[in-house]
Amino acid sequence: MGLDIYLSKKHYIGNKYRKPEQIVKIVIPKNQKDTTFPTGKIDNKRVSQITEEVGYWRKANEIHNWFVKNVQNGNDDCGNYYVERKQLKELLDTAQKVLKNHKLAPKLLPTQSGFFFGGTEYNKYYFESLKKTKKILTGILKEKGGEFYYSSSW
Repeated sequence: MGLDIYLSKKHYIGNKYRKPEQIVKIVIPKNQKDTTFPTGKIDNKRVSQITEEVGYWRKANEIHNWFVKNVQNGNDDCGNYYVERKQLKELLDTAQKVLKNHKLAPKLLPTQSGFFFGGTEYNKYYFESLKKTKKILTGILKEKGGEFYYSSSW
């Protein structure tokens, strides 16, 4: 139990009307330990989008707080919200500013208390989650295509 936050990237590929170049072949390595993927039960003609989990944080309440304020219009409701690339860039820039000057943390990326949201101190765990955020966002912002969505649960 606790705050889990997710950043997903969705790729729309169409359905039965898609062009041949839009067909995606999903290959699962034989040595993959998780065998719960229903390989024989997916009809390629019915697949309309593919979703990747491109970011995951645990109890990073300052990141969640940023998304609630800047993406969710203040609605902290565990919904699924579209995130523009420019918003991800803004979060990345903000995290980098705080990593360069820790004194900016309470103003630029304040923590948020909540039910099992983790600590609200500006300590090593706080700054480690900002480093993780920087790594995630730097990588995905280099990628082309897709749409990003944010969601949370606790």
